[in-house]
Amino acid sequence: MPELKKSLTGLGNRQVAAVPPSAIRAVDNKISTIPGIIKLTLGEPDFAVPEHIKQATDAAIDADWSHYAPSFGYAKLRKEITDYLATTFDAHYDPQTEVVVTVGATEGIHAAIAGLFNPGDTIIIPTPTFPLYEAVATVAGLNVVLVNTAPAYLLTPQLLKTTLAAHPDAKGLVLNYPSNPTGATYTHAQLRELAAVIADTNLLVLSDEIYAELSYEEKHISLAHLLPSQTVLISGLSKSHAMTGYRIGYLAGPAPLMTLAGKMHQFMVTTAASPMMKAAEEALSPAGAGDAEAMKKVYQQRRDLMMAALTQVGFSAPKPAGAFYIFAKLPAKFGEDDVQFVYDLAEHAKVGLVPGSVFGPGGEGHVRLSYAASTKNLTEAAQRIQRFVAQKE
Repeated sequence: MPELKKSLTGLGNRQVAAVPPSAIRAVDNKISTIPGIIKLTLGEPDFAVPEHIKQATDAAIDADWSHYAPSFGYAKLRKEITDYLATTFDAHYDPQTEVVVTVGATEGIHAAIAGLFNPGDTIIIPTPTFPLYEAVATVAGLNVVLVNTAPAYLLTPQLLKTTLAAHPDAKGLVLNYPSNPTGATYTHAQLRELAAVIADTNLLVLSDEIYAELSYEEKHISLAHLLPSQTVLISGLSKSHAMTGYRIGYLAGPAPLMTLAGKMHQFMVTTAASPMMKAAEEALSPAGAGDAEAMKKVYQQRRDLMMAALTQVGFSAPKPAGAFYIFAKLPAKFGEDDVQFVYDLAEHAKVGLVPGSVFGPGGEGHVRLSYAASTKNLTEAAQRIQRFVAQKE
């Protein structure tokens, strides 16, 4: 095994070195060695990719769609994306200049943050939230302002005004709704009120709406519909169509911004994979219109199953209005040490959850449970959690 030359010790990007690896993956990797564990850790739909999409993938491979695609994505896919956004969310874009197809929403987040902000810019990130936003912004040299939104888990107009009063130089705002990890989302009235405040600022909003199709109580309303001139929409097919491994996401926004984000995307990955983009064309076509709805109905049943089981033994959580996560406060007898709770639960009950503290301020003393797992596994996991809690004094 090669050893690093001693004179190179300390070499490396200091911003990258300062950011810890994914805490979610670290927990998942550590508990994965426990025999018989049921992991409710990752946001990984247990559904198979719909059959018509798999057939489209096979056809693309057979037809030799195996070469470099245009960096911004195939023209047909960009047209399918814009048609889908217009029909589903009343958000309108030019497929030629206002859409970039990315390698999942994750790469889209990287491309947007790196391409649209400068080192030293201030970006506001409401928490608890998916840790990736802070990590990418930190690596890009941005000044990150974390805003604790507990217990409602929504950024209110007043909270945004208060934050801007303390940070008047802020350039960006991240919104993720329905939320990972809380499942919270905005009603139409709440989002309109927030958009009215944003409209009076020069904030650029990165609106991550990857879970938009999994909104349970009210049809999702996109900030791109309300505030298109200040919004970069981030989304993809991983959650709506269970296509996590296909790695197809997209950015949509004003053309000058897409030119910059698209340039960064080109520098990082050149282009998304050709067969996967052909599969995405099928997913976003009218043939895929019912795919997400069928999955959403099952997720709602699973949500209700797990909410009832957790509540019975002293957890408390707001009922998720979207996505497929429950963000639950630990029963009082376990205190606030969510990390220790997660590892004890994994060891003694063989159920894997994620500590709430990894999602930033407001997450301490909580756990995130993903109900994107089979109903059979969720039922067994619920029983194991209940027994574990009952046995602990």
